[in-house]
Parts: sequence; C-alpha cells; structure tokens
Amino acid sequence: MGKLYWITTVIISSFLLLSSYTYFFSKETIEGIKSLGFPNFFRIQLAIFKLFAAILLIAPNISNTLKEWSYAGVMFFFITALIAHIAHKDSTFITVLLLILIVVHMTSYYYYHKTL
Repeated sequence: MGKLYWITTVIISSFLLLSSYTYFFSKETIEGIKSLGFPNFFRIQLAIFKLFAAILLIAPNISNTLKEWSYAGVMFFFITALIAHIAHKDSTFITVLLLILIVVHMTSYYYYHKTL
C-alpha cells in the first residue's frame, strides 16, 4: 500500500488510540463528555469502539467489510463530535482539529480504495 495511505491511517489510528485512552482515564475528558450532555455509558461505548476501529484500520489483511465499517464509524464519530462541540460553543481549536482529522480520514479512505 502507498505511503500516503499509511501516513494518514497511522495518524487517524493514533488519534483514536489516544482518544480512547483519555475516555477511560482522563478526568478532564470524562468531565468534558458529561458537559456535552452524553451519558457515562456512551463514553465507555465510544472508547471501546474507537479502540476497535484503530486496530481494524491499521491491521493488514482485515476484510474489506470490517475496514469499511470502521471507516464509516470513525466518520460518524467525527461528524457527531464536530456538531456537539459547535453546539456546546467550545473553542475554535477543537472545530479546526476535527475538520483536519476529517480531511485526514477521508484521505486515508481514498487511498485505501486506490490500493484495492
């Protein structure tokens, strides 16, 4: 697979792993998710899904169906996070970061399909 695919996929997977970790262990993140109005079980569910998605996106020889679901789930997460942070009137930095991650994610997805 191409370099751009691996660079973008490693960036997204690394973000998902770090995010999953903070969803479990960072008091600031846990409080931030509460302040967005999401219940605690949803935080745990998202952390687990992010962990699975990170592994599925980065692992070679995974079925195309699982990769597609992972890409879709991550995009749904990014869009939901973007809407939640905008509605909560969080900093512009978070909005810009999420928009950059969406572009990186779309680039990974595009190059994933170019390598099939």
